[in-house]
Amino acid sequence: MSDEMERNLSLELVRVTESAAIAAGRWLGRDDKIAADGAAVDAMRQTLSRIDMDGVVVIGEGEKDEAPMLYIGEEIGNGRPPSVDIAVDPIDGTRLLAMGMPGAVAVVALATRGTMYSAPPGIFYLNKIAVGRRARGAIDAAASVSQNIFSVSRALGREKGDITVMVLDRPRHEQLIKEIRATGARVRLIPDGDVAGSIAAAEEGTGVDMLMGIGGAPEAVVSACALKALGGDLQCQIYFRSDAERQSVIDLGIDPDAILSIDDLVKSDDVFFAATGITSGELLRGVRYTETGAITESVVMRARTGTIRYIRAVHHRDKLSRITGR
Repeated sequence: MSDEMERNLSLELVRVTESAAIAAGRWLGRDDKIAADGAAVDAMRQTLSRIDMDGVVVIGEGEKDEAPMLYIGEEIGNGRPPSVDIAVDPIDGTRLLAMGMPGAVAVVALATRGTMYSAPPGIFYLNKIAVGRRARGAIDAAASVSQNIFSVSRALGREKGDITVMVLDRPRHEQLIKEIRATGARVRLIPDGDVAGSIAAAEEGTGVDMLMGIGGAPEAVVSACALKALGGDLQCQIYFRSDAERQSVIDLGIDPDAILSIDDLVKSDDVFFAATGITSGELLRGVRYTETGAITESVVMRARTGTIRYIRAVHHRDKLSRITGR
């Protein structure tokens, strides 16, 4: 891609996440995840369809028979170069938005065609470890929790008791949390949103040093796009919910214990990532509706250059229909 094309894509992707966030934000605290997600998907798709690109949705809302828009395999954009893979998460933290809680964001990532990881059929979860630039190379998904925390603390030049690990608050993480606490490290629980959690682990000044635990496979790919731009690191292994799932992977000729590196999740360094806050969190402020329109806060990243831009945008009411498609 030319530098001019890349700059244009960066701005276009921010418009995509802004549109989804503005449309979804109106459902804050209304306890209707389906309506909120539908609004975000509709707005995001309409904006994506206008971009100069030949895109294919690799990470999306599901298979075609499950999702009418932004389904896996859907071709999107106006068909012009460049040819790219697209990963979308119209609302990372749908439950957070529905319940009026902080931390929901609209997310989109883009990479060179054929470079994004696709999990084996029927596999939905990965066991993840995410860290920032200074701890890059210090994690090993095959090692114990204690070994990883020790290695990261050494890379950061801190005591283990000064390390904070972010974990999704799920019953499946009960043992993980015990093991983290046994090292003397601190635990920070989040109800949802492990894309934002991975970014928090990779950004300086968030108070979070690592993200650990089991989360969605699609979210791992989206997170990898952001962490490539941030210079962070991510390793994963497939999490099997049953022996049957494990056997299905073996039958495909895939090593069930293989470690997936950040480069396995996204093979290209020609990667873009954009996110807009829907509800205010540590990463971004949420959408604020005013008497004249709306205010959004977004971040856009380019892995090839390592550029990270934060964008505060004011959207006037009479133009909002062009942004959200409504």
